[in-house]
Amino acid sequence: MRFLRYLWRLPALLLHVTLGLALVSLMMGPVGRALTIAGEPGDRWGIRTWSRLMMRCFGMRTVRIGTPLPGAALFVANHVSWIDITLLHSQRVVGFVAKAEIARWPLVGWLASQAGTIYHHRGDNDSLHGVMHQMLARLQEGRSVGVFPEGRTCSGRELAPFHARIFQPAVLAACPVQPVALKYGACGNAQTIVAFRPRENFLQNFWRLLGEPARPVEVHFLEPAQADESGRRRLAETCRARIAAAMAA
Repeated sequence: MRFLRYLWRLPALLLHVTLGLALVSLMMGPVGRALTIAGEPGDRWGIRTWSRLMMRCFGMRTVRIGTPLPGAALFVANHVSWIDITLLHSQRVVGFVAKAEIARWPLVGWLASQAGTIYHHRGDNDSLHGVMHQMLARLQEGRSVGVFPEGRTCSGRELAPFHARIFQPAVLAACPVQPVALKYGACGNAQTIVAFRPRENFLQNFWRLLGEPARPVEVHFLEPAQADESGRRRLAETCRARIAAAMAA
């Protein structure tokens, strides 16, 4: 069955990439930004539509639970694989904080850059300071930012501790933080399948997921937490607890 899935998904993916990227490139220009489609700017609509169809190329049927916050907000989600960014963009286009290597990944890197991704060089304190300043500036400008506070992809079996420092821009900007739970498969039973295997790189994971059976994917936009005097540590713990509860439900 995997071979048969490749037979129709690979041509569909190639068609989506060639025609879809051409459309997204057009929507990212002045004409697209001037348009309003389905109540949102044309460039955001283009990225969201491209991402939703990209998920379908992998046999993933996306279901949204809850409502994403509008305007300035920090979105925090559990991190399973590279496809998390595409999944979130299919529901709400945000400027993500991601490792610098993603900029060089085929397709995903280009789209991430177009969506305003803030790139971070791991282990570089100067890079981290720059990322925090960019996050704060965007939030103060009324734009949204997305982060994976675990700081890395996980095996899908557990939810790693959240790094509290990444919540500091939300505290300084006094903006809401919305936790998002990403659940692959029915009741999240495909988390370990979607996650990177030991020593598996991006292209290997990409190709393996392309041949996986069709499955539902849930994006849970949970109750927001307000950044206040309780500080970033309390904020990180609250968001992690809400995502953990949604994953266990």
